Amino acid sequence: MSRPDSDQLLLDAEADVRPSPQGAAARRALLARPVVLLIGIVLASVNMRAALASASPLVSEISETFGLSSTATSLVTSVPVLFLGVGAMAAPWLGRRFGTEVVLLCALLLLGVGIVVRVMPGIPALYGGSLLIGLAIALLNVLMPGLIKRDFPGRAASMTSVYTGAMIAGATVAAAASVPLEKAFGDSWEASLAFWSLLAVVAAVAWLPQVLIARGRTGHEVRVVPAGSGRTRPRSVWRSALAWQVTLFMGLQSLWTYVLIAWLPTIFTDHGMSRSTAGVVFAFNNLIQVAGAFGVPLLAGRMRSQRPLVVVVTTMVAAGYTGLLAAPVSGAWLWSAVLGVGQGGAVGLALTLIVLRSGDAVTAARLSGMAQTVGYLLAAVGPLAAGAVYEATGNWTLPIALMLGVCAAALVVGLFAARDRKV
Repeated sequence: MSRPDSDQLLLDAEADVRPSPQGAAARRALLARPVVLLIGIVLASVNMRAALASASPLVSEISETFGLSSTATSLVTSVPVLFLGVGAMAAPWLGRRFGTEVVLLCALLLLGVGIVVRVMPGIPALYGGSLLIGLAIALLNVLMPGLIKRDFPGRAASMTSVYTGAMIAGATVAAAASVPLEKAFGDSWEASLAFWSLLAVVAAVAWLPQVLIARGRTGHEVRVVPAGSGRTRPRSVWRSALAWQVTLFMGLQSLWTYVLIAWLPTIFTDHGMSRSTAGVVFAFNNLIQVAGAFGVPLLAGRMRSQRPLVVVVTTMVAAGYTGLLAAPVSGAWLWSAVLGVGQGGAVGLALTLIVLRSGDAVTAARLSGMAQTVGYLLAAVGPLAAGAVYEATGNWTLPIALMLGVCAAALVVGLFAARDRKV
């Protein structure tokens, strides 16, 4: 089986939409200023994980300020992930109705507002801001890859690298800088988290010219009927067993990742590591994910069956979790590296399976929407459940053991999803 073209890995939420002449003219105007577009993409991508990664090293301070239990504290991470799934359902419709550029600008502004609301006094603000952050990131998650595929079809490989690299860089810097920023702002975790709203505002300002240039295209798209379908509606992906297998693999790998986003620094600090060191190790875990995220999709496209890769990535994540159970501090850098490669490889594989299991671009877009919606809703359970079990037992043994069970389930469902079949 030949490797899929690099642009196929960028799923377009508007794959079944054809621009009218007005829309095409607006896009040509945008591409006449590629530097402006590139700057906007980079700055938007940097924001796609920073708001989540910046909160993890400060979880203990947030908990102490509000007197929250571990279960309630986990909602700071679970609520955004939950609304990643909710937002994923609305993003394609919003993109078609108002135009991708407008929705992305609004998402960045919403992200900045959510970050500020999250640090305002009161528990409702903490959770309400987290909700807004999740919705904003969901819009960026769904629409950004399609925009890149639409506007850079001949440079998809390089733009994928820019997009993914900027996203990982944002998470890495935010995780490493959270505790130092807290100290620089007089031990204020609120100021440390609020700082990242400035990044969202800068990205929104950089995106504004694209909105102004593309202002004529809203509402000028037409629906496209898939070739060969006649008047028969295409089969719903929600009725496909294979689609559910792909979706569950997406959800389970997201679940183990968001548990780490929520609790990895806390696991280290609970075993005696300083908060600043825990933040740096967590940042390293984010950074090393790029190795798996780039390498695994390239290998997956060269295979008829991706089962060996399913075994590799799930085994690496299981090995990393086992290391956290056996020697969390002395082996922290090693376990973070093993987990990082496994995490990056798993999400890269999950996204690639969506393409490889789809027969056309429209099916791929629909399967992507299904996988992101259900997957993030499933993933939102992870941080909450891990926090509740930790609170009930007083240690991380059982929560980590449950994550090993998630790895086993992902292995089983992944082996089915990796078969050489089409939805």
